[in-house]
Amino acid sequence: MISGRGLAFSGGTLDKLESIPGFRTDLDVDAYRQVLARCGLVMIGQTAEIAPADRKLYALRDVTGTVEFVPYIAASIMSKKLAEGIDALVLDVKCGRGAFMQTEAEARHLAETLVGIGTRFGTPTVALMTDMNAPLGRAVGNWPEVVESVQCLRGADVPDVMEVTLALAGEMLVLGGVAGSPAEGRAQAAAAIADGRAFDAFVRLVEAQGGDVRVVHDPARREGARPAAEVRAADGMAGYVTALDARAIGYAAVDLGAGRRRKEDPVDPTAGLLLHKRVGDPVRPGDVLAEVYTKRVEALPALCEAVRRAFRVGPEPVPSRPTRVLGRYTAGEGWANTPPAAAV
Repeated sequence: MISGRGLAFSGGTLDKLESIPGFRTDLDVDAYRQVLARCGLVMIGQTAEIAPADRKLYALRDVTGTVEFVPYIAASIMSKKLAEGIDALVLDVKCGRGAFMQTEAEARHLAETLVGIGTRFGTPTVALMTDMNAPLGRAVGNWPEVVESVQCLRGADVPDVMEVTLALAGEMLVLGGVAGSPAEGRAQAAAAIADGRAFDAFVRLVEAQGGDVRVVHDPARREGARPAAEVRAADGMAGYVTALDARAIGYAAVDLGAGRRRKEDPVDPTAGLLLHKRVGDPVRPGDVLAEVYTKRVEALPALCEAVRRAFRVGPEPVPSRPTRVLGRYTAGEGWANTPPAAAV
């Protein structure tokens, strides 16, 4: 996969991978092919040889208010994906407060545009539309999300993360010709996690691209990854979490150091949050809402307050959406609902 960096309030795959000490995403084409042949997977960014203009455009979109412009999004995503030499493509198109497409109508338009481009280039393409009104999982930030991903690969129960992951994997296995249906593909992916094959594959990838596999096996070895403060519920916060603003949490993570306000800003690989409360959870004054990871200790009071404000608390619990996967789109079949991965 050829990926990008964080934009605005959203994280970037390259920033996450590079939070693993030593992990290189700047491989040239020869090294890219060697890793792919050795591991069966490879993950890099734009290079001087592959989608070179997108590197500059990607950064400029972030600071010129054009991040959410569908033609630019489509050009950025599909130029990289089609340059990879792929036979098929599965896309995760997010919608909600934590996405650039905030409504389902906008997400549908983007999904249809992306699938249309893939189809015109002769590449079978499937898009899943997924709900991003609240953060996915409990971790927010580069290294925190890597840790949560490793935990999931080792069998941790993070239901919403695994629902989306298995749904995407199921579609990929169908297009790869090794599963007869998305449900069968989800079952195969779940089995690969259960027996350790998925984690072993990730370890091989990290090692092949120069990363420190010791911190993958034992994330506690990662230097600097210690919480700086706890965010606690204020005196008036009693009841249940009724909403958790994913966009506000994303910007809070940026201000903690996990992202960039300007394209030249450095990124702190260990900055971010670990959520202790999520939508539907009961809350009492003084409860820990989140842990924050940052080196910007002088700004901690303001940063913690920004995280606290992202939580909405009411007297009654709110029903949660039964699935994070809201729909599935292909050029031939159009839109269809997708059953949750829990059905596997």
